[in-house]
Amino acid sequence: MLGCVIHGRGDLRVEELPVPEPGRGQALVAVRYGGVCGSDLHYWRHGGVGDFRLREPMVLGHEVVGTVVAYGAGASGPAVGTAVAVHPATPCGACPECAAGRRHVCRDTRYLGSAARFPHVQGGFAAQVTVPAGQLRALPAGLEPRRAALAEPLSVALHAVRRAGPVAGRQVLVTGAGPIGCLVVAAARAAGAARVTVTDLLPEALRYAALAGADTVVRADDPDDAGWPAEVDTAVEASGVAAGLDTCLRLVRRGGVVVQLGMLPAGQSTFAGNLVVSREIELRGAFRFDAEFDEALELLAAEPAFDALISAVVPVTAAEHAFALAADRSRACKVLLDFTT
Repeated sequence: MLGCVIHGRGDLRVEELPVPEPGRGQALVAVRYGGVCGSDLHYWRHGGVGDFRLREPMVLGHEVVGTVVAYGAGASGPAVGTAVAVHPATPCGACPECAAGRRHVCRDTRYLGSAARFPHVQGGFAAQVTVPAGQLRALPAGLEPRRAALAEPLSVALHAVRRAGPVAGRQVLVTGAGPIGCLVVAAARAAGAARVTVTDLLPEALRYAALAGADTVVRADDPDDAGWPAEVDTAVEASGVAAGLDTCLRLVRRGGVVVQLGMLPAGQSTFAGNLVVSREIELRGAFRFDAEFDEALELLAAEPAFDALISAVVPVTAAEHAFALAADRSRACKVLLDFTT
């Protein structure tokens, strides 16, 4: 079977991999689609993401949907042949964070396609993968696998909006109109935000943000753009650059909330930190998600408009082309790999 393996910076290979056998408590899933995430692109372009660096070859991918093939001993779940989405996290269940109900920041979690630990956790960009059976979610009625591939990034967006606190009736700013930023827009709208403004450097990215439900889109490099808000109640930084965080801090009202969602480059970042003090701004991090995965599937089932954020579906045999396309935000929002070819 074919899989996408990252060997180092710029070294992505489509390789023949052995077909896995499900162990005790595991399910075997035939993967249909896998979404190319920003973290996958970071491993490909830079050999790591944030502080997580590649130390061995790793199968990429954590946004996967497919069909149940079989179960190992002691495992059960959706019937064989059922279309499922895979929750990519396996928290330890024993650390203080898990005990406190914050499994998404588990200190000993395993996450598909992540170099956060060594040996790395191999990902889901393969024709067949084994995962703990409890991580399978049957797709809700009417949800096609193609759209369901957005469940993982939408879960990230839902968690970020939840970290912001109540946004109903409030003015929200989102910096960065990549796939995650666009899904934050959709999540904020679903949570009842009164107005959502999105900034980015690229007109095409802003077009996708508008499709996701943004009321106003603003060129981040144009200070004279009439769309800039005087201030907002809540800001979500989804670009992963310090300039975006700086913009959030300068535009959020006194006592407002800024959520840092984008993974900043490793090392120190420069931003207007004194504003956190003088304006009593609450700066909160948002990392991954937990129960939001089920909420994301229901939201995707109810809203066909999410299809507009999928720019292309590319055969796994052309994975490097898919990664190049996904990395070019002037041409694409979300790119999916198709593992059925």
